[in-house]
Amino acid sequence: MASVKAKLRPSSVNGAEGTLYYQVIHRRIVRQIASGHKLFPAEWDSTSARIVLPADADTERRHRLLYMESRMAEDMARLQNIILHLEQTRQPYTADRVAELYAGNIGSHLFLSFGRQLVEDLTGAGKTRTAENYRTALNSFERFRGAGGDILLDSVSSTLMTEYETWQKGHGICPNSTSYYMRNLRAIYNRAVEQGLTEQQRPFRHVYTGIGKTVKRAISLEYIRRIRDLELPPALDFARDIFMFSFYTRGMSFVDIAYLKKKDLRNGILSYRRKKTSQQLLIKWEKPMQQIVDKYLCPGTPYLLPIIQDASRDDRTQYRSAAHRINNNLKKIGHILGLPIPLTTYVARHGWASIAHSKNIPIATISEAMGHDSETTTRIYLASLDTSMVDKANSLILKLLL
Repeated sequence: MASVKAKLRPSSVNGAEGTLYYQVIHRRIVRQIASGHKLFPAEWDSTSARIVLPADADTERRHRLLYMESRMAEDMARLQNIILHLEQTRQPYTADRVAELYAGNIGSHLFLSFGRQLVEDLTGAGKTRTAENYRTALNSFERFRGAGGDILLDSVSSTLMTEYETWQKGHGICPNSTSYYMRNLRAIYNRAVEQGLTEQQRPFRHVYTGIGKTVKRAISLEYIRRIRDLELPPALDFARDIFMFSFYTRGMSFVDIAYLKKKDLRNGILSYRRKKTSQQLLIKWEKPMQQIVDKYLCPGTPYLLPIIQDASRDDRTQYRSAAHRINNNLKKIGHILGLPIPLTTYVARHGWASIAHSKNIPIATISEAMGHDSETTTRIYLASLDTSMVDKANSLILKLLL
Protein backbone atom coordinates (compact mmCIF):
# COMPACT_ATOMS: atom_id res chain seq x y z
CA MET A 1 0.00 0.00 0.00
CA ALA A 2 1.26 3.47 -0.83
CA SER A 3 2.31 5.83 1.97
CA VAL A 4 2.15 9.60 2.10
CA LYS A 5 4.09 12.08 4.24
CA ALA A 6 4.22 15.87 4.56
CA LYS A 7 7.70 17.40 4.31
CA LEU A 8 9.32 20.82 4.24
CA ARG A 9 11.97 21.63 1.63
CA PRO A 10 14.17 24.40 3.09
CA SER A 11 14.92 27.44 0.99
CA SER A 12 18.41 27.87 -0.46
CA VAL A 13 18.29 31.40 0.97
CA ASN A 14 19.15 31.42 4.65
CA GLY A 15 16.17 32.46 6.81
CA ALA A 16 13.67 32.42 3.92
CA GLU A 17 10.47 30.37 3.75
CA GLY A 18 10.71 26.75 2.64
CA THR A 19 8.19 24.82 0.54
CA LEU A 20 5.73 22.34 2.05
CA TYR A 21 5.11 19.29 -0.14
CA TYR A 22 3.62 15.80 0.07
CA GLN A 23 5.70 12.72 -0.63
CA VAL A 24 3.96 9.64 -2.05
CA ILE A 25 5.86 6.34 -1.98
CA HIS A 26 4.60 3.18 -3.64
CA ARG A 27 6.65 0.13 -4.62
CA ARG A 28 9.81 2.15 -3.85
CA ILE A 29 8.85 4.84 -6.35
CA VAL A 30 8.74 8.34 -4.86
CA ARG A 31 6.64 11.22 -6.19
CA GLN A 32 6.34 14.73 -4.79
CA ILE A 33 3.17 16.83 -4.81
CA ALA A 34 3.28 20.59 -4.17
CA SER A 35 1.00 21.89 -1.42
CA GLY A 36 1.16 25.54 -2.40
CA HIS A 37 2.20 26.54 1.15
CA LYS A 38 5.42 28.08 2.42
CA LEU A 39 6.77 27.93 5.97
CA PHE A 40 9.75 29.25 7.90
CA PRO A 41 11.94 26.52 9.46
CA ALA A 42 10.76 27.50 12.97
CA GLU A 43 7.17 26.83 11.90
CA TRP A 44 7.75 23.16 11.05
CA ASP A 45 8.40 20.15 13.28
CA SER A 46 10.07 17.55 11.05
CA THR A 47 9.83 14.82 13.70
CA SER A 48 6.03 14.92 13.96
CA ALA A 49 5.57 16.40 10.45
CA ARG A 50 3.36 19.15 11.85
CA ILE A 51 3.07 22.91 11.64
CA VAL A 52 3.94 24.68 14.89
CA LEU A 53 2.93 28.15 16.07
CA PRO A 54 5.97 30.18 17.23
CA ALA A 55 5.35 32.14 20.42
CA ASP A 56 6.44 35.39 18.76
CA ALA A 57 4.11 35.03 15.74
CA ASP A 58 1.69 37.95 15.34
CA THR A 59 -2.08 37.43 15.07
CA GLU A 60 -2.16 37.57 11.28
CA ARG A 61 0.61 34.97 10.95
CA ARG A 62 -1.02 32.69 13.51
CA HIS A 63 -4.26 32.78 11.53
CA ARG A 64 -2.32 32.00 8.37
CA LEU A 65 -0.57 29.06 10.00
CA LEU A 66 -3.83 27.68 11.39
CA TYR A 67 -5.35 27.93 7.92
CA MET A 68 -2.38 26.07 6.41
CA GLU A 69 -2.63 23.43 9.15
CA SER A 70 -6.29 22.88 8.30
CA ARG A 71 -5.60 22.69 4.57
CA MET A 72 -2.71 20.29 5.09
CA ALA A 73 -4.96 17.98 7.13
CA GLU A 74 -7.55 18.06 4.33
CA ASP A 75 -4.91 17.37 1.66
CA MET A 76 -3.45 14.45 3.60
CA ALA A 77 -6.91 12.99 4.18
CA ARG A 78 -7.66 13.36 0.48
CA LEU A 79 -4.46 11.57 -0.51
CA GLN A 80 -5.19 8.76 1.95
CA ASN A 81 -8.70 8.50 0.46
CA ILE A 82 -7.27 8.20 -3.04
CA ILE A 83 -4.90 5.46 -1.93
CA LEU A 84 -7.68 3.63 -0.07
CA HIS A 85 -9.94 3.61 -3.10
CA LEU A 86 -7.18 2.53 -5.45
CA GLU A 87 -6.49 -0.34 -3.05
CA GLN A 88 -10.19 -1.26 -3.00
CA THR A 89 -10.25 -1.66 -6.78
CA ARG A 90 -7.63 -4.42 -6.34
CA GLN A 91 -6.02 -3.27 -9.57
CA PRO A 92 -2.33 -2.33 -9.90
CA TYR A 93 -1.60 1.39 -9.56
CA THR A 94 1.44 3.64 -9.32
CA ALA A 95 2.59 6.62 -7.30
CA ASP A 96 2.10 8.62 -10.51
CA ARG A 97 -1.56 7.55 -10.57
CA VAL A 98 -2.03 8.85 -7.02
CA ALA A 99 -0.48 12.19 -7.99
CA GLU A 100 -2.57 12.30 -11.17
CA LEU A 101 -5.84 11.79 -9.31
CA TYR A 102 -4.85 14.38 -6.72
CA ALA A 103 -3.94 16.93 -9.38
CA GLY A 104 -7.18 16.19 -11.23
CA ASN A 105 -9.29 17.24 -8.21
CA ILE A 106 -10.07 13.81 -6.84
CA GLY A 107 -12.98 15.34 -4.89
CA SER A 108 -14.95 15.52 -8.11
CA HIS A 109 -14.29 11.80 -8.70
CA LEU A 110 -15.48 10.73 -5.25
CA PHE A 111 -19.18 10.17 -4.73
CA LEU A 112 -19.68 11.77 -1.31
CA SER A 113 -17.29 14.65 -2.07
CA PHE A 114 -19.05 15.38 -5.34
CA GLY A 115 -22.41 15.25 -3.57
CA ARG A 116 -21.28 17.63 -0.82
CA GLN A 117 -20.04 20.13 -3.40
CA LEU A 118 -23.35 19.83 -5.25
CA VAL A 119 -25.19 20.60 -2.01
CA GLU A 120 -23.08 23.75 -1.56
CA ASP A 121 -23.77 24.82 -5.15
CA LEU A 122 -27.52 24.28 -4.78
CA THR A 123 -27.58 26.16 -1.47
CA GLY A 124 -25.74 29.07 -3.07
CA ALA A 125 -28.30 29.06 -5.90
CA GLY A 126 -31.16 29.29 -3.40
CA LYS A 127 -32.38 25.73 -3.98
CA THR A 128 -32.36 24.95 -0.27
CA ARG A 129 -35.02 22.24 -0.31
CA THR A 130 -33.21 20.16 -2.93
CA ALA A 131 -29.91 20.78 -1.13
CA GLU A 132 -31.39 19.52 2.14
CA ASN A 133 -32.81 16.42 0.46
CA TYR A 134 -29.41 15.61 -1.03
CA ARG A 135 -27.62 16.31 2.27
CA THR A 136 -29.97 13.96 4.17
CA ALA A 137 -29.41 11.16 1.65
CA LEU A 138 -25.63 11.67 1.67
CA ASN A 139 -25.58 11.53 5.48
CA SER A 140 -27.44 8.21 5.38
CA PHE A 141 -25.05 6.77 2.79
CA GLU A 142 -22.06 8.00 4.79
CA ARG A 143 -23.39 6.17 7.88
CA PHE A 144 -23.66 3.02 5.77
CA ARG A 145 -20.08 3.41 4.55
CA GLY A 146 -18.76 3.88 8.09
CA ALA A 147 -15.01 3.36 8.23
CA GLY A 148 -14.99 2.71 4.49
CA GLY A 149 -15.37 6.45 3.94
CA ASP A 150 -15.88 8.02 0.52
CA ILE A 151 -15.94 5.98 -2.66
CA LEU A 152 -14.89 6.59 -6.26
CA LEU A 153 -17.77 7.39 -8.61
CA ASP A 154 -16.62 4.53 -10.83
CA SER A 155 -17.12 2.17 -7.88
CA VAL A 156 -20.78 3.09 -7.33
CA SER A 157 -22.33 -0.16 -8.53
CA SER A 158 -25.59 -2.05 -8.46
CA THR A 159 -24.08 -4.47 -5.93
CA LEU A 160 -23.10 -1.61 -3.62
CA MET A 161 -26.57 -0.07 -3.73
CA THR A 162 -28.20 -3.44 -3.07
CA GLU A 163 -25.95 -3.78 -0.02
CA TYR A 164 -26.97 -0.28 1.06
CA GLU A 165 -30.64 -1.18 0.71
CA THR A 166 -30.12 -4.33 2.81
CA TRP A 167 -28.30 -2.25 5.44
CA GLN A 168 -31.26 0.13 5.65
CA LYS A 169 -33.73 -2.73 6.07
CA GLY A 170 -31.53 -4.11 8.84
CA HIS A 171 -31.74 -0.76 10.63
CA GLY A 172 -35.54 -0.70 10.47
CA ILE A 173 -35.79 2.01 7.83
CA CYS A 174 -39.16 1.84 6.06
CA PRO A 175 -39.39 1.27 2.27
CA ASN A 176 -40.54 4.84 1.54
CA SER A 177 -37.57 6.31 3.42
CA THR A 178 -35.22 3.90 1.67
CA SER A 179 -36.69 4.96 -1.66
CA TYR A 180 -36.30 8.63 -0.70
CA TYR A 181 -32.58 8.14 -0.05
CA MET A 182 -32.12 6.12 -3.24
CA ARG A 183 -33.89 8.66 -5.45
CA ASN A 184 -31.78 11.51 -4.14
CA LEU A 185 -28.53 9.55 -4.43
CA ARG A 186 -29.52 8.59 -7.97
CA ALA A 187 -30.07 12.27 -8.81
CA ILE A 188 -26.60 13.11 -7.45
CA TYR A 189 -25.04 10.23 -9.39
CA ASN A 190 -26.78 11.30 -12.60
CA ARG A 191 -25.39 14.82 -12.17
CA ALA A 192 -21.90 13.32 -12.07
CA VAL A 193 -22.65 11.34 -15.23
CA GLU A 194 -23.88 14.51 -16.96
CA GLN A 195 -20.61 16.22 -16.07
CA GLY A 196 -18.62 13.39 -17.60
CA LEU A 197 -17.06 12.33 -14.28
CA THR A 198 -18.12 8.70 -14.65
CA GLU A 199 -19.82 6.36 -17.11
CA GLN A 200 -23.50 5.54 -16.55
CA GLN A 201 -23.62 2.09 -14.92
CA ARG A 202 -27.27 2.26 -13.73
CA PRO A 203 -26.36 1.32 -10.14
CA PHE A 204 -29.91 1.88 -8.86
CA ARG A 205 -31.66 -0.52 -11.24
CA HIS A 206 -32.10 -3.30 -8.65
CA VAL A 207 -33.18 -1.22 -5.64
CA TYR A 208 -36.58 0.18 -4.72
CA THR A 209 -37.13 3.77 -5.86
CA GLY A 210 -40.93 3.85 -5.93
CA ILE A 211 -43.38 5.58 -3.60
CA GLY A 212 -45.66 3.36 -1.55
CA LYS A 213 -48.94 4.44 -0.06
CA THR A 214 -48.37 6.12 3.30
CA VAL A 215 -50.01 4.54 6.31
CA LYS A 216 -52.71 6.87 7.66
CA ARG A 217 -51.62 8.95 10.62
CA ALA A 218 -55.02 10.34 11.64
CA ILE A 219 -56.57 10.41 15.10
CA SER A 220 -60.18 10.82 16.18
CA LEU A 221 -61.98 14.03 17.10
CA GLU A 222 -62.09 12.85 20.72
CA TYR A 223 -58.29 12.69 20.82
CA ILE A 224 -58.10 16.18 19.28
CA ARG A 225 -60.31 17.46 22.11
CA ARG A 226 -58.19 15.73 24.73
CA ILE A 227 -55.01 17.22 23.26
CA ARG A 228 -56.60 20.68 23.30
CA ASP A 229 -57.84 20.43 26.92
CA LEU A 230 -54.77 18.77 28.49
CA GLU A 231 -52.95 20.65 31.30
CA LEU A 232 -49.30 20.85 30.23
CA PRO A 233 -46.00 22.53 31.24
CA PRO A 234 -44.84 25.48 29.03
CA ALA A 235 -42.60 23.51 26.60
CA LEU A 236 -45.27 20.91 25.90
CA ASP A 237 -47.96 23.60 25.90
CA PHE A 238 -46.30 25.43 22.98
CA ALA A 239 -45.99 22.19 21.00
CA ARG A 240 -49.68 21.47 21.63
CA ASP A 241 -50.66 24.99 20.52
CA ILE A 242 -48.74 24.61 17.24
CA PHE A 243 -50.47 21.25 16.70
CA MET A 244 -53.89 22.80 17.33
CA PHE A 245 -53.09 25.81 15.13
CA SER A 246 -52.32 23.37 12.32
CA PHE A 247 -55.62 21.61 12.89
CA TYR A 248 -57.55 24.89 13.07
CA THR A 249 -56.02 26.00 9.75
CA ARG A 250 -57.14 22.92 7.80
CA GLY A 251 -54.01 20.92 8.53
CA MET A 252 -51.47 23.60 7.57
CA SER A 253 -47.99 22.07 7.34
CA PHE A 254 -45.44 23.10 9.96
CA VAL A 255 -43.11 24.80 7.47
CA ASP A 256 -45.96 27.04 6.34
CA ILE A 257 -46.87 27.84 9.96
CA ALA A 258 -43.25 28.76 10.70
CA TYR A 259 -43.07 31.24 7.81
CA LEU A 260 -46.47 32.90 8.38
CA LYS A 261 -46.08 36.67 8.70
CA LYS A 262 -48.29 39.24 10.40
CA LYS A 263 -48.94 40.88 7.04
CA ASP A 264 -50.48 37.59 5.80
CA LEU A 265 -53.51 38.25 8.04
CA ARG A 266 -55.79 40.94 6.63
CA ASN A 267 -59.52 41.64 7.11
CA GLY A 268 -60.24 38.29 8.69
CA ILE A 269 -58.46 36.29 5.97
CA LEU A 270 -55.15 34.47 6.31
CA SER A 271 -53.41 34.36 2.95
CA TYR A 272 -50.24 32.32 2.44
CA ARG A 273 -48.32 30.50 -0.25
CA ARG A 274 -47.45 26.86 0.35
CA LYS A 275 -43.71 26.20 0.50
CA LYS A 276 -44.12 22.79 -1.12
CA THR A 277 -46.24 23.70 -4.14
CA SER A 278 -46.11 27.55 -4.23
CA GLN A 279 -49.92 27.51 -4.36
CA GLN A 280 -51.66 30.40 -2.63
CA LEU A 281 -54.33 29.48 -0.07
CA LEU A 282 -56.86 31.62 1.75
CA ILE A 283 -58.27 30.70 5.17
CA LYS A 284 -61.08 32.42 7.04
CA TRP A 285 -59.67 33.57 10.38
CA GLU A 286 -61.43 31.87 13.31
CA LYS A 287 -61.50 32.63 17.06
CA PRO A 288 -59.32 29.67 18.21
CA MET A 289 -56.62 30.73 15.75
CA GLN A 290 -56.59 34.25 17.21
CA GLN A 291 -56.43 32.89 20.77
CA ILE A 292 -53.16 31.11 19.98
CA VAL A 293 -51.67 34.15 18.23
CA ASP A 294 -52.65 36.39 21.19
CA LYS A 295 -50.93 33.93 23.54
CA TYR A 296 -47.60 34.30 21.71
CA LEU A 297 -47.10 37.94 20.80
CA CYS A 298 -43.97 38.44 18.68
CA PRO A 299 -42.82 42.09 18.99
CA GLY A 300 -39.87 43.05 16.84
CA THR A 301 -40.36 40.21 14.35
CA PRO A 302 -42.45 40.01 11.15
CA TYR A 303 -43.57 36.45 11.91
CA LEU A 304 -46.98 35.56 13.28
CA LEU A 305 -45.75 32.87 15.70
CA PRO A 306 -42.45 32.55 17.66
CA ILE A 307 -40.72 29.87 15.58
CA ILE A 308 -38.30 31.99 13.54
CA GLN A 309 -37.23 34.66 16.02
CA ASP A 310 -33.56 35.58 15.59
CA ALA A 311 -32.90 37.76 12.54
CA SER A 312 -29.15 37.19 12.88
CA ARG A 313 -29.50 33.40 12.39
CA ASP A 314 -30.48 31.42 9.31
CA ASP A 315 -34.28 31.15 9.22
CA ARG A 316 -34.31 27.63 7.80
CA THR A 317 -32.00 26.38 10.54
CA GLN A 318 -34.37 27.86 13.14
CA TYR A 319 -37.39 26.27 11.46
CA ARG A 320 -35.78 22.82 11.34
CA SER A 321 -34.60 23.05 14.93
CA ALA A 322 -38.07 24.07 16.08
CA ALA A 323 -39.69 21.27 14.06
CA HIS A 324 -37.44 18.71 15.75
CA ARG A 325 -38.11 20.12 19.22
CA ILE A 326 -41.88 20.45 18.74
CA ASN A 327 -42.30 16.97 17.30
CA ASN A 328 -40.31 15.49 20.19
CA ASN A 329 -42.60 17.28 22.65
CA LEU A 330 -45.71 16.19 20.75
CA LYS A 331 -44.58 12.58 21.05
CA LYS A 332 -44.39 13.09 24.83
CA ILE A 333 -47.98 14.38 24.77
CA GLY A 334 -48.96 11.35 22.73
CA HIS A 335 -47.43 9.06 25.37
CA ILE A 336 -49.35 10.91 28.11
CA LEU A 337 -52.62 10.29 26.28
CA GLY A 338 -51.73 6.76 25.23
CA LEU A 339 -52.19 7.53 21.53
CA PRO A 340 -51.92 4.51 19.20
CA ILE A 341 -49.51 6.39 16.89
CA PRO A 342 -46.61 8.84 17.43
CA LEU A 343 -48.00 12.37 17.66
CA THR A 344 -46.40 14.86 15.24
CA THR A 345 -47.49 18.06 13.53
CA TYR A 346 -48.32 15.95 10.48
CA VAL A 347 -50.99 14.08 12.48
CA ALA A 348 -52.97 17.33 12.64
CA ARG A 349 -52.96 17.43 8.85
CA HIS A 350 -54.07 13.81 8.57
CA GLY A 351 -56.60 14.32 11.34
CA TRP A 352 -58.34 17.28 9.72
CA ALA A 353 -58.73 15.48 6.40
CA SER A 354 -59.93 12.27 8.04
CA ILE A 355 -62.48 13.99 10.31
CA ALA A 356 -63.75 16.15 7.44
CA HIS A 357 -64.20 13.04 5.32
CA SER A 358 -66.05 11.24 8.13
CA LYS A 359 -68.53 14.15 8.26
CA ASN A 360 -69.38 13.60 4.58
CA ILE A 361 -67.64 16.74 3.41
CA PRO A 362 -66.97 16.20 -0.32
CA ILE A 363 -63.57 14.76 -1.19
CA ALA A 364 -63.09 17.53 -3.74
CA THR A 365 -63.57 20.09 -0.94
CA ILE A 366 -61.01 18.68 1.47
CA SER A 367 -58.73 17.39 -1.32
CA GLU A 368 -58.31 14.18 0.57
CA ALA A 369 -54.78 15.60 1.07
CA MET A 370 -53.27 12.44 2.51
CA GLY A 371 -55.02 9.90 0.28
CA HIS A 372 -53.99 10.78 -3.27
CA ASP A 373 -51.61 8.46 -5.04
CA SER A 374 -49.76 11.39 -6.59
CA GLU A 375 -49.03 14.99 -5.65
CA THR A 376 -50.24 16.03 -9.09
CA THR A 377 -53.75 14.83 -8.30
CA THR A 378 -53.68 16.70 -5.02
CA ARG A 379 -52.64 19.90 -6.76
CA ILE A 380 -55.49 19.52 -9.29
CA TYR A 381 -58.03 19.21 -6.48
CA LEU A 382 -56.52 22.09 -4.52
CA ALA A 383 -56.42 24.31 -7.58
CA SER A 384 -60.15 23.84 -8.24
CA LEU A 385 -61.39 24.42 -4.67
CA ASP A 386 -64.05 27.00 -3.88
CA THR A 387 -62.47 28.81 -0.93
CA SER A 388 -65.81 29.72 0.68
CA MET A 389 -66.81 26.07 0.58
CA VAL A 390 -63.60 25.09 2.35
CA ASP A 391 -64.10 27.81 4.96
CA LYS A 392 -67.62 26.50 5.67
CA ALA A 393 -66.16 23.03 6.07
CA ASN A 394 -63.52 24.35 8.47
CA SER A 395 -66.08 26.26 10.53
CA LEU A 396 -68.18 23.10 10.81
CA ILE A 397 -65.21 21.07 12.08
CA LEU A 398 -64.17 23.71 14.61
CA LYS A 399 -67.72 23.91 16.00
CA LEU A 400 -67.58 20.17 16.65
CA LEU A 401 -64.85 20.88 19.23
CA LEU A 402 -67.18 23.10 21.30
